[in-house]
Amino acid sequence: MTNREQKQAVLTLDAGGTTFSFHAVNGQNDLCRPLVLPVDGHNLQSCIDTMIQGFEHLKENVEEDIIAISFAFPGPADYENGVIGDLGNLPGFRGGVPLKQILTGHFGLPVFINNDGNLFALGEATSGFLPQINHSLKETGQKRNYRNLLAVTIGTGFGGGIVIDGQMLVGDCSAGGEIWLMRHKLNSEWNAEEGVSIRSVKRHFARLTGQKQESVPEPKEIADIADNPESPDHLAARESYRLLGEVLGDALANALTLIDGAVVIGGGLAGASRHFLPSLMNELNGRINHFPRLESKAYNMENSVEATEFMRPAETMLNGQIPYILHKKIPVGISRLGTSKAVAVGAYNFAVSKLF
Repeated sequence: MTNREQKQAVLTLDAGGTTFSFHAVNGQNDLCRPLVLPVDGHNLQSCIDTMIQGFEHLKENVEEDIIAISFAFPGPADYENGVIGDLGNLPGFRGGVPLKQILTGHFGLPVFINNDGNLFALGEATSGFLPQINHSLKETGQKRNYRNLLAVTIGTGFGGGIVIDGQMLVGDCSAGGEIWLMRHKLNSEWNAEEGVSIRSVKRHFARLTGQKQESVPEPKEIADIADNPESPDHLAARESYRLLGEVLGDALANALTLIDGAVVIGGGLAGASRHFLPSLMNELNGRINHFPRLESKAYNMENSVEATEFMRPAETMLNGQIPYILHKKIPVGISRLGTSKAVAVGAYNFAVSKLF
């Protein structure tokens, strides 16, 4: 990094339905303490005022030159032109809001907006899961280098992002990576998000325990119950997460048939990965009729045995000089940066790629 780059800052935001999380970053480094502000998603002016308040706070607390504002915002949106459409979790946005124009007018800085799944994918591809995998492969003397990444976030909703050969896939209509709209494996009338979200875990737990859904605990507590064999709801908790893993694994398998890359998972539910990764991996490595679900074998990188197996050489040499990939492998793991940090890093890298 040059001296000039060391003095540059990008202001970022990860916009959720109830909170806005602000960072001032340079590369992977936070330049001041991140700020989280509550937001009234039903009130457009409140949302805009909260954004301005957060970015102004960052400006006052960094010494570096601020070169851009770059942040994640949910869709539907026209990200290239910075116009936000009708949002489900921020209903105050209706009819097309020129957010880029509003913020550029206030701050006088270049403003870049993108989907949180896209920026999460870019952050993990440039500074998180993907370079960690490639570094480990290099340490074992292998030439294999992964360049493609499918990244998903699971929490309030089910988001996705795709990086192909180092480039973030936005799509011709700002609609790339919308994995949440895939069909739900277990209910063809639903989209996948209904099976891969906080509400799906709570719905399953309520059904399996006979409780009303509004009275069931949050997913973190359900995960704790799944860890406790003495709890009367232990099996119900485990099954709630197993079902999430099955639906998530099916959606990932469908996407991987086209993408052929590594997989990283983030979001609020990723902390319970010990409960859903087994069923997810069963989907990826399962079969349809007599055929394997994927051409490549998927490896759970959170499992030490599978991670060790993944790192074993996958190539052989034909005639002593022609490399041949004998075993096709897909690494699957949990965010190495943390979701919010990965989004901030992705936002920084996206802004720099646009400016220089």
